[in-house]
Parts: sequence; C-alpha cells; structure tokens
Amino acid sequence: MHYKLLVSKYTSLKQLINSQLVTVLSIYTGSNKTVSIGNKKIPLYKDRNNSKLVYVSSLALGLSKSQNQKAMETASAIAFHLLAIAGGVFDVKIVSPGLIHLQVNDQTLAAWLQSLVFGSIKVREKIGRTRDKKKFPVSDSLFAAQHAHARCCSLILLAHREGLIKLIEPVPDTSLRFWNVNSSNPIPWLNSDQTLRLTHPDEYQLIAELVQVIDNAECPDFKGYVNWEKVALDLSKAFENFWSSCRIWGEVKIFSQKLAQARLGLLMATQSVLRFLLEEKLGIFAPLEL
Repeated sequence: MHYKLLVSKYTSLKQLINSQLVTVLSIYTGSNKTVSIGNKKIPLYKDRNNSKLVYVSSLALGLSKSQNQKAMETASAIAFHLLAIAGGVFDVKIVSPGLIHLQVNDQTLAAWLQSLVFGSIKVREKIGRTRDKKKFPVSDSLFAAQHAHARCCSLILLAHREGLIKLIEPVPDTSLRFWNVNSSNPIPWLNSDQTLRLTHPDEYQLIAELVQVIDNAECPDFKGYVNWEKVALDLSKAFENFWSSCRIWGEVKIFSQKLAQARLGLLMATQSVLRFLLEEKLGIFAPLEL
C-alpha cells in the first residue's frame, strides 16, 4: 500500500505531510529546489479542536501573492497535486480564505501506529546502550509518567501470558528483548471496512497525544522549544483516562478479541513513547515495575 511505504520513511505524521507539501510546492512553482515562503518553513500545524487528526496549512495564502492568484485558486491547485501524489495517505479539504486541511485517514494512522509499536525497537536499543547500566531515581515531579510506564509494562506482560499478544523471549527483568513483539502477528487496528477500531474519545485523545509527542520530537514548530516534562505528564494523564474507560479484559477479551488487541497495541505504543520521553528526553529511569 502507498500509505505504508510513505509512513515507513517517517516517524512523524507532521514530517510526512510536510514532505508532501514540499514536493507539491516544487511541482506547482516549476522548481526543482525546495521552495519556502518568505524564507520560512512551510506553515503547518495540527488542529487540536477536531475529532480527527487534521493538519492545517496556510501555504496557499502566502504563495498566492507571488503567483498573482486568488488564495482559494492556489489552494485548489495545491490540493489537486496533493491528491495526485498522496491521495491514499490523507483527505484534502479547502477552507476559506484559502486554508488547506489535510485529514490523516484511518489506513495511514493504522500504519503509523504499527510502525510505532515495531519500529521503536532501534530507539530502545540506542537508549539501552547508554542508560541501562546506570541507576536513575524515581522523580517526584514525574512519578505519574513513571507509574504509567510501569503500568503499561505489567499489562503487556499479562497480555502475553494470556495469549492476547506474542512477545519474543519475554523475561521479567531489564532485558530490552522483553519488549520485542512478534512482527508476524500485526495489531488488528482496522475493521473489515478499513476503519479504525479505536473510536472511544479517550482512545482518540491518547492517539492524539502520541502523535503530538512524535511531531514535537521529529518536526518541532517554529519556536523549537518543547516542555518535555509537561508533554510526559500530559501523555500519562491521557493513558490513565484511556485505561479507566477502555477495557481490555473481561467481556471485551471474550467477545471482541480484536478490539482488545487493538487497545493493547495502543498501550504498547504508549509504553514505547513514555520510555522515549523519560529516558531520552528527561534523563530519568523508565521503570518496568513500581
């Protein structure tokens, strides 16, 4: 699938969309070079007030002046090229006075979540080489994030023991191989109609937080400053809300096993990102248990 190939190249969804805008911009302006608007980055931000993952760009507003066109005409032309090269990755909508809304579709989001679960192993190995032999204290200010990470770890191991997921050589110690997931058993993110199984508001909010963390890490905004402590606490809060509202065991496991597995996949992605935040960005221990 086209969207899987694109997602495999990028960790961040914002980075993925930005790359498509850069390609379209060079096509639209007839230039083989990377073009910027007023020597600035392409304007792109994630809409936080939407129930879907939507990125908004005002690219056409700046470009229309240099092209001597109306902003809506420029936006329509950019949208045409976007759909031609990446129509299977996101949906495009033009909004007055010339904003371009790019909504990440469910297939792309599923591929991104899958890559987050399986593709994060290299990041963990890098962290492990530099930090596993050191002892980091539990942080008072970040205890909620450390507790959320430990909770994720215990739930992942429980799911393996009960056969909901399959881990490679799981051992209850600090071995990084504890977290290697059997890639021959992909997470069933999508229903038979290719829509995302995870539709609960707290599932969406957790996904949105994960997306924001990776966007901040790989493709920061113009200011470039990120309060990683706040980011970690926001993610741990979103996880706690998800865990209190979205069951995995009991009736869900018995009657909706694929939903239970999709929720476990989201939990595994959360564990991976929490560890990245705690050890890589904040320099403190990401405990397997408390």
